[in-house]
Amino acid sequence: MQASPPRASARRSAPNDAPPLWADGPVLLAALPIAAAILEYEEERITIAAYNPRFEETVTISTVGTLEGMNASCLQGDGLIASHLRDWFDDCAVGPDLEFRDNSGVAARFYRLKLAPLPTRGAVRRALVSVVDRTAEVQAERTLRAEMLRDSLTGLPNRLAFTEMIEVAGRMPEAAEGDLATEHAVLVVDMLRFSRINESMGSLAGDELLITFARRLISALRSGDRLARTGGNEFGIIVALRRGMADALKAASRIQDAMSAPFRLSELEIKVECAIGLAIMAPGQDAEELFRNAQFAVKQAKATGRPQVYEPKEASLARRRFSIETELRRALDRDALNLFYQPLIDLKTGEVSGFEALARWTHEDRGEISPSEFIPVAEESGLILTLGRWAMHKAATTLASWDQEAGETLPFYVGVNLSAIQVARDDIAGMVGGALRSSGLAGERLTLELTESAIVQDPRRATRVFDALKALNATVAMDDFGTGYSSLAYLQRLPIDVLKIDRSFVTGMMIDPDSVAIVRAVLSLADALGMSTTAEGVESRELATTLAALGCVAGQGFFFAKPLEASHALDFWRSRKRKSRRS
Repeated sequence: MQASPPRASARRSAPNDAPPLWADGPVLLAALPIAAAILEYEEERITIAAYNPRFEETVTISTVGTLEGMNASCLQGDGLIASHLRDWFDDCAVGPDLEFRDNSGVAARFYRLKLAPLPTRGAVRRALVSVVDRTAEVQAERTLRAEMLRDSLTGLPNRLAFTEMIEVAGRMPEAAEGDLATEHAVLVVDMLRFSRINESMGSLAGDELLITFARRLISALRSGDRLARTGGNEFGIIVALRRGMADALKAASRIQDAMSAPFRLSELEIKVECAIGLAIMAPGQDAEELFRNAQFAVKQAKATGRPQVYEPKEASLARRRFSIETELRRALDRDALNLFYQPLIDLKTGEVSGFEALARWTHEDRGEISPSEFIPVAEESGLILTLGRWAMHKAATTLASWDQEAGETLPFYVGVNLSAIQVARDDIAGMVGGALRSSGLAGERLTLELTESAIVQDPRRATRVFDALKALNATVAMDDFGTGYSSLAYLQRLPIDVLKIDRSFVTGMMIDPDSVAIVRAVLSLADALGMSTTAEGVESRELATTLAALGCVAGQGFFFAKPLEASHALDFWRSRKRKSRRS
């Protein structure tokens, strides 16, 4: 029998001078709509003084069978009911209610017993006991709970049930000394391309695919492994391990093998791949945390194309990226970022031909955060649109302020980087045009630098953006040339003015003949197409001299200057101008 924790009761005895009611007790009991009886307690012995027909029926269908059996097995000895009744009569800290189960399995019945004090008679204490059969209620609750924990399409346990399954696995007793300890791993299997299949073939075909996919997963499992559908196209598996990570990876391999054959839907055969993430259960680990760890590993598996095991270090980096995203959004709202300006030097004259505007962020607590860290976060989160617009207007405003300070239109430009995300999502021409209008600058004072990826992702859109920028008389530069996948046809077709040679080729020129050959080829190509050239990563005088001899127009790198604050950039231009005049 199972009992729920009782509550403390109030005083149980009634006044001794209460009017005698017991002559009519059976009649009153018979009027009650529930099973009820009067119990007497004297000298540690409990007996049934009176009862109604419903009480007798309840006793008859129970395992004790008769009232005599009730007296013998339930009201005497140290059983659950007898102990509870004695404690209640003796004013112990137990409540008047007791829930218990009779029998087990499909024959189990569930009852709630409730006590109420009646007037005592001498040394005999009395109580009214009522018994409510809760079997139908409990069965309905169990049925409802089973439905709540079951996926209606596949019949598998659902997300909530899977969490409970993880908790149960975590509570399993440790292996005996000398035995191999049993660990557990959680695998999350994500069906790739499911949304495209669902959209193109319809939801019925999608449902059929999910059912078939689930069946194949079941065929890949061993005895004792547990499977659940935890999302639309996501499944969770609990795997028992004897040899640690090796068993978990073998389970992932079996799943991939099971999915290797195409799925047949209608008249089509469709190859369905899956991404698998694994997380090993640690002692006392929270079930939700373990499941999230496996889901995190799935994201990495999608990127690498093979099953991935959760690594806390990777998760820590991911949390930092989310933290950076939050802080970056606040920094943009507060205008807490700065633009620095790195000079671009004419390799023939030694004068400054322009500056490249570079975003810099010094966090009040974290210190300086590298652009290589916050720019990818900005692109992933969409903040690059806000960051790009801020940089464009900031750069144009700064260049206009330099003109005003110098009292003339200065003979150099400012370059601003555009990401592929901006080109794909933002109105680039409208943004640049607005910056030019608000600052009063002519279009040729701005150079827009785009990477090859911005062109390759959507050549048609890139062409429209380039044409719109040229209509504003802005200069267009291809940044990091040579590191992407640009077709020569793009260079011929698009109105590109400048090729910026990536630093990976420039820095190796003094020790690698192949790098020299690549740079020479790019310079020849640019000359043939009527484009100017800028070399990035110029770190020494020898590099600058070699590039100038090869015909490169401009250079950029630490040999000339690091990125400068706006107030220092104009002074740098002046100093280079004076130096070139003296030479």
